[in-house]
Amino acid sequence: MKLCQSLTTIAVGFFALTMLGCQGEADNGKARAVATQAPAEAAKPRAGPSVALVMKTLTNPYYIQMEQGARRASKEYGVDLVVKTGAQETSIEQQIQIVDELIQHKIAAIVIAPGDSKRLVAVLKKAQDKGIVIVGLDNRLDAATMQSQGMQAIPFVGVDNEKASFEAVKYAVDQISKPTAAAILEGIRSTENSRLRVQGAEQAFASSKLIKVVARESANWKIDEARDLTSRLLGEHPEIRLLFCANDMMALGAIKFLQDSGKTNVAVIGYDALEEAVAAIRQGRLLATVDQNAAEQGYVGVMLAFRGLKGDQVPPVTVLNTRLVTANNLK
Repeated sequence: MKLCQSLTTIAVGFFALTMLGCQGEADNGKARAVATQAPAEAAKPRAGPSVALVMKTLTNPYYIQMEQGARRASKEYGVDLVVKTGAQETSIEQQIQIVDELIQHKIAAIVIAPGDSKRLVAVLKKAQDKGIVIVGLDNRLDAATMQSQGMQAIPFVGVDNEKASFEAVKYAVDQISKPTAAAILEGIRSTENSRLRVQGAEQAFASSKLIKVVARESANWKIDEARDLTSRLLGEHPEIRLLFCANDMMALGAIKFLQDSGKTNVAVIGYDALEEAVAAIRQGRLLATVDQNAAEQGYVGVMLAFRGLKGDQVPPVTVLNTRLVTANNLK
């Protein structure tokens, strides 16, 4: 069935996203690290090299999956894993402070999914100068900034974000049979992964003369910002029928607004394959999402840190496969 013919049949619903311990994690102007190490585990003597997994937040289930993969690797390789996160994905200064504290505690290695591709470089250069092994995950550091600050290249584990977002959006575009307006919700604009996902989406939209992108704005990866931004964009551009969101949290915020407003004629595309997003696809509320192997990213990152500490040569870039998730392949 053509998408334009079936848009009105997409029932827009939502879920109650409950993350115990994550609510109320505001910055409040203070930098506060969130350690997820269990007290009993932290009390054990270190059996292997100390490796820190530093992520953006735990309010996004994507990073919970990443942590699970990292813990699996830590058991296999005998690594003493410490997990730290910021309060929110926008808590960049907090993430910088976390790295600074890890340097002071003489951690052996840092595996990091940086919240910003440029602003984390200075503190990670400092860590590198102290002999700490650094491995990047998910969001690549900006190469020009690294070069200007004299930071050596680090191993990176991630996916081809541009290709994956292109495939997700092309899935929708290929079903369009009449002129259609589209919009894009970006993540934090200073992150490499958001830039690449938006670039892939724009290429897919541009592949059809029937598609016109009428808006492209940032909701900073956040569910509430995406809900409010979707409300504003549809108020300004009521003709929008396709909405690409650069992560699932923003996609879920968008469909929350659509449900609350009773709009059933906008197809939403996400990215991350969160459990709630997959459920929304099954229920016809989300058109597609991308599984980018969050757990495997965490696993490979810790494994490479362990190998680096041993002095082994590790690949400069590890690109993991992605999978387009739609109603067709969930049957």
